[in-house]
Amino acid sequence: MARPIVRGTAAWKYFGDFRDVLLAGQVLVLQVAHPVVAAGVRDHSDYTADPWTRLMRTGASLSIYVYGGVSGARVEAERLRALHRTFTGVADGRRYSALDPSAYAWVHATLVKVPVDVQRFFGRPLSTSELMEYYAQMCDVGRLLGVRERDLPPDWAAFERYYDSMVAGFAANPATAELFETIRTVRKPVGWLPDRWWFPLRRAQARGQLFLIRATLPAEFRTRLGLQWTPRDQRRFDRFAAAVRLFAAPIPPGLRTAHMRWIGKLNVWFRAHPRAYRALVRRAGPGAPPGTFT
Repeated sequence: MARPIVRGTAAWKYFGDFRDVLLAGQVLVLQVAHPVVAAGVRDHSDYTADPWTRLMRTGASLSIYVYGGVSGARVEAERLRALHRTFTGVADGRRYSALDPSAYAWVHATLVKVPVDVQRFFGRPLSTSELMEYYAQMCDVGRLLGVRERDLPPDWAAFERYYDSMVAGFAANPATAELFETIRTVRKPVGWLPDRWWFPLRRAQARGQLFLIRATLPAEFRTRLGLQWTPRDQRRFDRFAAAVRLFAAPIPPGLRTAHMRWIGKLNVWFRAHPRAYRALVRRAGPGAPPGTFT
């Protein structure tokens, strides 16, 4: 058992860093590259019709199981597993389940990797001791979510070998193609936004998001997806990363994660007061399976 995720510990400082959003597209591509996750997205997701709500619900769920306290995380974990049990179907002639151990562990692994990559790209790489503490804490989160013990590599070095071996087996599929198309054609987040404002904003966000995906995906996988990357692109990314690093450096770790901690506490309260949530948003309840489009 690792130290609890409390103020000053590695997961507390890094998991909810506001810079993590810069790798949102990358992690989604890596998740839907898994064939079981891709099948689940195809059969059980409406993210293409309502991506903004799905994004907010995913963020709410992530905030709960990391920053919602032990009791909040336990309730969220039970809810997620119950929801995943309903996601079944047939892919390539075989039945699948969203609780397929390999797919379930892979989704968790991608979320574990994001904060480490964010610090490597846009901050200060974690020290060996920080990596040890962070990974141990995220393994505890994984166990709480129902990831099997044997699917949690024993240390960070073993985790990186597992992660690289998984990525080495992935290729483009219809789900990755649909994700790229959704990024390019995403509908406006609010109906009152005029088209003459939204269309240029959408083009800009698509260019930025697709650039960051190309920049941060593992190089060999990027090539297998047919995404080009040039020395000029690398220089542009290096300048962007340096600017983000310079901007974020003076901000204390507590402020970098404050939004996620606040969202986590708010959503724990919503779990205990579902009527208040329904009255606020007229929907069934916040949260969606972490890191997925469901």
